[in-house]
Amino acid sequence: MSEAILHMRGISKSFPGVKALSDVDIEVLRGEIHAICGENGAGKSTLMKVLSGVYPHGDYDGEITFEGEPCRFSGIRDSEHRGIVIIHQELALVPMLSIAENIFLGNEQTGASMIGRGLIDWNRTNAAAGELLRRVGLNENPVTPVIDLGVGKQQLVEIAKALSKRVKLLILDEPTAALNDEDSAHLLDLLRGLRDEGITCVIISHKLNEVLAIADRVTILRDGRTITTLPSEGLTEDRIISGMVGRDLDHRFPPHEPHIGDEILRIEDWTVHSPTQHGRVLVRNANLSLRRGEIVGLAGLMGAGRTELAMSVFGRAFGTGISGRVIKDGQEIRLRSVREAIQHGIAYATEDRKRYGLNLIEDIKRNVSAAALGKLARRGWVDDNEEYKVAEEYRRSLNIKAPSVSSITGKLSGGNQQKVVLSKWIFTDPDVLILDEPTRGIDVGAKYEIYTIINRLADAGKAVLVISSELPELIGLCDRIYTLSAGRITGEVPRAEATQEGLMTLMTASQEVTS
Repeated sequence: MSEAILHMRGISKSFPGVKALSDVDIEVLRGEIHAICGENGAGKSTLMKVLSGVYPHGDYDGEITFEGEPCRFSGIRDSEHRGIVIIHQELALVPMLSIAENIFLGNEQTGASMIGRGLIDWNRTNAAAGELLRRVGLNENPVTPVIDLGVGKQQLVEIAKALSKRVKLLILDEPTAALNDEDSAHLLDLLRGLRDEGITCVIISHKLNEVLAIADRVTILRDGRTITTLPSEGLTEDRIISGMVGRDLDHRFPPHEPHIGDEILRIEDWTVHSPTQHGRVLVRNANLSLRRGEIVGLAGLMGAGRTELAMSVFGRAFGTGISGRVIKDGQEIRLRSVREAIQHGIAYATEDRKRYGLNLIEDIKRNVSAAALGKLARRGWVDDNEEYKVAEEYRRSLNIKAPSVSSITGKLSGGNQQKVVLSKWIFTDPDVLILDEPTRGIDVGAKYEIYTIINRLADAGKAVLVISSELPELIGLCDRIYTLSAGRITGEVPRAEATQEGLMTLMTASQEVTS
């Protein structure tokens, strides 16, 4: 067995009103890929921030030993100097700078001669960046601005940046959360290659299938405590889940008996053009319908037009050259703005809750009321007491884990942030609720709670359209599923007939649509 490169013993960390970590112990072996699993709020990211110096020594209790020596990091520079590098879920790249500039930001390659000393040697910088890009399998010119790269390639730039710092222990927090299947597979292969080079990796992920595919050992945290560390050989998703939630989940989805009523919304011949690429059709002649009390899924590969369809219907929040009809309760309605969509009882919860769905620096109550302030207005002023009462009601009914509705939303776990997003749109009292990737980046226990909330909304007579990249989620949750391929609706499948293979066949049924 390999020797341990890292010991963390008795790590405890508290925030006002919350104990995030309590006597956590973890051991990582040299040259292994070590996964850390747990529900949102279990303390995974907090533990890694302690290790990397984001939370400096003295801000927590316990001991850290790296390569046999005690560590008392006062900041990230200290941990990076020892070869510990963390890549956060929200990538820390500067969009307008080049790949090379980002890789060596803070570690600039200066000239060696007396004349060039203190000045950046761009030939050396770009050459070194090119070599690092080859190591991570990224075929891009080092002078390319990062803003021109997709998320998958930006993730590789972050790893190249870590390699430039002579990394010994690489920490990745949800590295594949925003990646498609192809980019995820490439990243996992890269991590295997780094392991073969002797680089130790710690990976935090909610994607348990990826954890089992890549990790040598798995540590499970629950409620800020270490539950167990297990070898991945013979390990199952169900075993990890039972450790994460403290109970067996015989069913990933709550039981639900649908009570489906009359048609409430119908979209006819809906077509959407790209706002940036002239002549490109993103959605072409789409037709779909929703009924009261029904949960309908929308499946499609990345770029199929799912989000574009949803946002364009939601008050033309995206797209240009939009045509088609929206019929609600038998009457055609015009949705020329988000305000009009909300007034007509349509709500849309975005897939990117951090960027578009929430104000992360505001408290829970302000986020809950944001889309329907008019309901709280008294003579033009928001009634603070009523706003507090409404938010507190949602905090209790949706089980938002926070000390109070005055808690800052950005400090909540992903699952609890998603509940705040749902609260905001439920408060508008919609008849139709569109949920775009409602469980992305949250753990299996929080997913179960979100599914329960969705079922309750359907039981209240609302129509729910769920967009998801996870086919098992759509099959387990929805009454019907539409498939979308290259902007066209290619199928409509009742739940009883839905299989992953069948849906995938429909999702790949057509070629790219152009005008």
